[in-house]
Amino acid sequence: MQSFSKEDIPRDWQALLGNYFESSDWKRLQDNLRLVLDSQEVRPEPENFFKALKLTPVESVRAVILGQDPYHSPGLAQGLAFSIPATIPTNSREFPSSLRNISKALALEGFGYLPNGDLHHWANQGVLLLNTALSVKLGEAGSHASLGWRSLIDKLIAALAQKNLHLVWMLWGGHAQSKLPLIQSEANQLILQSSHPSGLGVYKTDKPFLEPGGKMSCGHFSKTNQWLIAHARTPIQWVGQTQTDLFS
Repeated sequence: MQSFSKEDIPRDWQALLGNYFESSDWKRLQDNLRLVLDSQEVRPEPENFFKALKLTPVESVRAVILGQDPYHSPGLAQGLAFSIPATIPTNSREFPSSLRNISKALALEGFGYLPNGDLHHWANQGVLLLNTALSVKLGEAGSHASLGWRSLIDKLIAALAQKNLHLVWMLWGGHAQSKLPLIQSEANQLILQSSHPSGLGVYKTDKPFLEPGGKMSCGHFSKTNQWLIAHARTPIQWVGQTQTDLFS
């Protein structure tokens, strides 16, 4: 049996979650995960379930991008929302449409295109790339949504919004926006909303991630840096050098 305990979570995030680990919700999640780890091929690998928390300590979080669940295709999931290995060519069929549209948005905002789909450099700068379920059965999207991840992620989101001032929340699509009540009660947060950047949803809703025709983006990356600069925080280097001249 593969082990799973709160010690897999960094100590600073454990402290933020407080008494959650004494709850029946945590016990249920532990029990369910132990069962699936013994019976399924799971993505990402268990040691990467909490990679987003390991790469982005509580005190360093400046922006949060919420995904839904990890990529369920082989060779993609890394434990960071939207991120994939740098070895996957941007023009290949494996390269997700959501990342392709994120790259288009960055270029439209003046940052340039992503050289690849690996977003570790965002996480290392304080962008929390958090999925709302941290595991999935290989080949089955959404298959672990009912295991109990929701209670953990909801507690984490609410506690983070309460603790860290001047955060940016990038909520793309209905699933991410369902977490709005956990965030909007706290002051000094910038909440950015749009449709999901996936190929199916990118132009949908009255707040599209990309405008039809692909000539304009929702502006979330520029708005994030404008907010951070206005609150005396370092802007994110989304691609290469930070375009600080855009925000002066």
